[in-house]
Amino acid sequence: MITGIQGIRIRRAVAVAVTTGSLLATGALTAAPAQAAVAVPTITAKGGFMMNSATGTTLFSKSADTKRLTASTTKVMTAKVVLSQSNLNLDAKVTIKKAYSDYIVANGASSAGLIVGDKVTVRQLLYGMLLKSGCDAAMALADKYGSGTTVAARTKSFIGKMNTMATSLGMKNTKFDSFDGISRGANASTPRDLTKLGRSAMKNSTFKAVVKTKQYTAKTITKTGSTRTMAAWKNTNLLLGWNGTLGVKTGSGSEAKYCLIFAATLNGESVIGTVLTAPDEVKRTSDVKKLITYGYAKIS
Repeated sequence: MITGIQGIRIRRAVAVAVTTGSLLATGALTAAPAQAAVAVPTITAKGGFMMNSATGTTLFSKSADTKRLTASTTKVMTAKVVLSQSNLNLDAKVTIKKAYSDYIVANGASSAGLIVGDKVTVRQLLYGMLLKSGCDAAMALADKYGSGTTVAARTKSFIGKMNTMATSLGMKNTKFDSFDGISRGANASTPRDLTKLGRSAMKNSTFKAVVKTKQYTAKTITKTGSTRTMAAWKNTNLLLGWNGTLGVKTGSGSEAKYCLIFAATLNGESVIGTVLTAPDEVKRTSDVKKLITYGYAKIS
């Protein structure tokens, strides 16, 4: 006869077995319902990619490695190269040259409205380039941080630095031939590569502060030494603030259509991605909203 603690343990085990058998017989035990799958969004852009900013895990991919025109998303690389300069002085002044305004006129390019002869700081040029998408500001930065004896030589040298940086970031399907996205026939990247670029650029506190700014007013120094208050530069990224959107850069062109590198953080969850060649601005916005919402759901 089994008595004491051992007997109690055996009786408990028998009771549990009997109860479990009864539940199984009656179907009372059922598996926990599986978590509903999050539907993958359909986007109108020809290419798209999104990752978890924190881990680098892919969250969405559509023709992610197909090369396409990048338009003004190119300016993210221009900023990346500038901000990677050793001993960078953001308050260093750059004198605006006639060559910059001539370039804008010749190419029908977007402009920050910089005035020839004015002295503008590097910091202000970053705002003018990344908010207003000023190609004149991009050219001024490329001219300052390139090497050579002429504007043409220095800007060409700077584009070389952009391609060197692309290689260092593992952007295997990217080639830049301009500092602003106005292609000379060989300016192309992919959604995956531009997302890598955006993720890297957003690690820089100055870049992150600039691209999340909705409006900025620069005070420049004129030829005579007086102060000029520029017309406010409004960010072309109208998604800022929506569902935690922090940036990054828009792009558009007759061939490139509508592009956007985007980043968003909400409740500790962060996503970053790119859409290229959306048919219009409204559909680009809709695509990115879908992706951000989907990204949050995937990593929550």
